[in-house]
Amino acid sequence: MGRPRGSLTDRRLTRQIHVGDVAVGGGAPVTVQSMTTTKTADVDGTLSQIYALAAAGADLVRCTCNEEAAAEGLARIIPRSPVPIIADIHFHVEMALAALEAGVQGLRLNPGNLRKPHEIKLVAAEAKDRGVPIRIGVNAGSLHPDLYKKYGGATPEALVESARMELAYFSEVDFDDVKISVKASSVPLMIESYRLASETFDYPLHLGVTEAGPPPGGLLKGTAGIATLLAEGIGDTIRYSLTADPVDEARAGRQLLESLGLRERKGLDLIACPSCGRSEIDVIAVAQAAQDALADRNLPIQVAVMGCVVNGPGEAREADLGIAAGRKRGHLFIKGKIVRVVPEDEMVEALVAEAERLVSEGVEARLAAADAGAEAEAEADRRELLDAKGADANSSETKVDLIRKRFGDEGAAVS
Repeated sequence: MGRPRGSLTDRRLTRQIHVGDVAVGGGAPVTVQSMTTTKTADVDGTLSQIYALAAAGADLVRCTCNEEAAAEGLARIIPRSPVPIIADIHFHVEMALAALEAGVQGLRLNPGNLRKPHEIKLVAAEAKDRGVPIRIGVNAGSLHPDLYKKYGGATPEALVESARMELAYFSEVDFDDVKISVKASSVPLMIESYRLASETFDYPLHLGVTEAGPPPGGLLKGTAGIATLLAEGIGDTIRYSLTADPVDEARAGRQLLESLGLRERKGLDLIACPSCGRSEIDVIAVAQAAQDALADRNLPIQVAVMGCVVNGPGEAREADLGIAAGRKRGHLFIKGKIVRVVPEDEMVEALVAEAERLVSEGVEARLAAADAGAEAEAEADRRELLDAKGADANSSETKVDLIRKRFGDEGAAVS
């Protein structure tokens, strides 16, 4: 395919998969990923971080699923997440199956940790039935001992063979909805492994230097590996692995893609919730109207459009500005604090007006100008919605019950 304007070489054309509604590979824009550092069982804390990551440029977010409580957390997180969620699985097949039960849009399996062929094939079959892609996440630090022995250590050939072995198990159940990573903490090893993988497979490649460390060294290592490969046309999705706030990872990934001409630069960052069971408005229509109204103003702020007042302002509190709907009214908030309540049909107009004032006057001045009683009005609307729709408007607890039955039936011991 032809290269985007400003990029360094033609991109290698791969198969295309979809993680939720996000296309990866096959000519789709290179996507940015990051991973939450919260306990997945902490639903509100994890969602808050997910929204911050989305605002910073993450297209996909990975959450660990290492215990039953984490799987239950995923069931409650997914309906409210603004981006598709991938479950990170290491040693326990039960966790992969529970994550699928929770409704994740993707899985990451480490072939060096989940090794039993019948378990690998079981997960692949379940993922196939649900239309969920899997990343084969090979890591130089956790290869199968047989591969270390065969190749005399972690070599590009060993990493690529690990992925090939996993693909062979997948093929036995006719599953090929796959992307691949062959990560290493050594930048030269990482680069050579991905070069070999790109020659070997036509699956999308997820790029990253694993355990790169804290900034600035971690940023330099990550950029050295990821940018080198992107400049060669290799790579379909990326993640910086930093010992830092994951928001820094997402921001670095987005900036790198913009610098290479692989993603468009933009001043406005608009995020929106996925319109779950609590939504009081047509979130898609309102978000599009807000995008259209703000696009030409080129305001350098993050704006959130949220479907309900129960969770919206809290989940998107990292955004500079946002609006949430409830009881035919819009709750305008700055950094999570309600500053104004407006009629529903004036939501977009109020949002645009406040955005312009925010840029010209600053956050502190606009918080100081908040309407008296706005927070009390918003809290009243919030309580009315909770009374009307209950605490489980997304039917998350139905999935939680299925997850609990799975563990109860199998008697799984999970550490």
